[in-house]
Amino acid sequence: MPAPAPWRGGGPNLASVSPSDESPIASVATATAADCEVVLGSAAAAAHAWRDVPAPKRGEAVRRLGLLLREHKDALGTLIALENGKIKAEGDGEVQEMVDIADFAVGQSRMLYGKTMHSERPAHRMYEQWHPLGVVGVITAFNFPVAVWAWNALLSAICGNATVWKPSPKTPLAAIAVQNLCNRIMAELELPAIFTLLIDAGREAAARLASDPRVALVSFTGSSAVGHQIAGTVAGRFGRTLLECSGNNAIIVAEDADLDLVVPAVVFGAVGTAGQRCTTTRRVIVHESIEPVLVRRLREAYAQVRIGDPLEASTLMGPLIDAAAVAGYRRAVEEALASGGELACGGTVRDGRGFFVEPTIIVNARNEWPIVQRETFAPILYVIRYRELSEAIALQNGVPQGLSSSIFTGSVRNAEAFLSASGSDCGIANVNIGTSGAEIGGAFGGEKETGGGREAGSDAWQAYMRRQTTTINWSRELPLAQGIRFGEV
Repeated sequence: MPAPAPWRGGGPNLASVSPSDESPIASVATATAADCEVVLGSAAAAAHAWRDVPAPKRGEAVRRLGLLLREHKDALGTLIALENGKIKAEGDGEVQEMVDIADFAVGQSRMLYGKTMHSERPAHRMYEQWHPLGVVGVITAFNFPVAVWAWNALLSAICGNATVWKPSPKTPLAAIAVQNLCNRIMAELELPAIFTLLIDAGREAAARLASDPRVALVSFTGSSAVGHQIAGTVAGRFGRTLLECSGNNAIIVAEDADLDLVVPAVVFGAVGTAGQRCTTTRRVIVHESIEPVLVRRLREAYAQVRIGDPLEASTLMGPLIDAAAVAGYRRAVEEALASGGELACGGTVRDGRGFFVEPTIIVNARNEWPIVQRETFAPILYVIRYRELSEAIALQNGVPQGLSSSIFTGSVRNAEAFLSASGSDCGIANVNIGTSGAEIGGAFGGEKETGGGREAGSDAWQAYMRRQTTTINWSRELPLAQGIRFGEV
């Protein structure tokens, strides 16, 4: 049985820096091209052995890993908050997502169903079955440094694959911690080392995963711009991709909306993780009759948001990830104001150490502005007015991205119009809840420039397997399909 490859790294060291005070946390060795080859070879060998392990036994390994994640939830949540900057409650929540998807995957390991169908030929049986792909590459972003890996890797594991994980160079420590737990479980169970890790400071490892024919599926989470590059490379070798790219999410606030629900949903959606979620609320499309009162209440709520050390229990918003993110925030605010927007609150970078900014609301925004059309990974909320629901839906859909969406209304007609084929064009459409904070039971993903991929629940497991159609002839005849007669052979 393939043993896990030892830790190695011949590349330059990579510093993990706390975004809260800009201090170095640790230094991590990175992978060279030779290291990448060793990891890919190890993963391919592990996949070869793992595919013949019964799926429920594969599920047992995931169950054991889930228990270990539960045991270390507090420590992992703290590490995520320290390295990523999201508040401790959100760090703990991210680990809980890993636990939840482990539970889901364990059950799914006994439900890798294929369909049966009736053959047109007598004494024939037809059915579909699902087989492992082999090696799956998972490229994750800094904003969810471990949960997105779990969405992919744990389902991929019960489907019979080995996974090579390429985390963001901005959050290597959380990945290393999780990898150590994976190594421990697979060694204890004397099972193939199906979980492997590649860390580098740039894009070389990701490019290798995209180009290597041994990697049957590449799951990528990140910007649409990089997603296009990954997709093009993988498609060039007829590989598969699962893309979770940019979001530009809107909440429609109808004139009959309950503002006691709207305000906390918008604040969490726009401010949570300092606006660095792919499901962050970036636009509020509000009926013109209630826009003044909604903006007033949002300003009051924003004034209560405590910004600071993510490890302190009273903090609601931590820092942005790095100086480049702060510069992007500053440029976005300047462009929005130059376009004609007005500041309702925020708009400034905080003095002192750490990458802290003020959560920002910009009113009188226009959906067609280039800055509104783009995703800015920062806590900037654009408020856009509308008169008719059809206009609001058109505004919501009128961006290149299509991840998450929401409407707040007390009207069944409004809600059903929003959920209809003529309504939201996003992969996620919610009623009277916000755009962020998805549960793992549903398939997660979006349309258009978001990439079309689906992860986590529902039938997302099928992305990690290959479908095989089988026909069995149990007669003594050989009838051909479509009634074809082929001579007297």
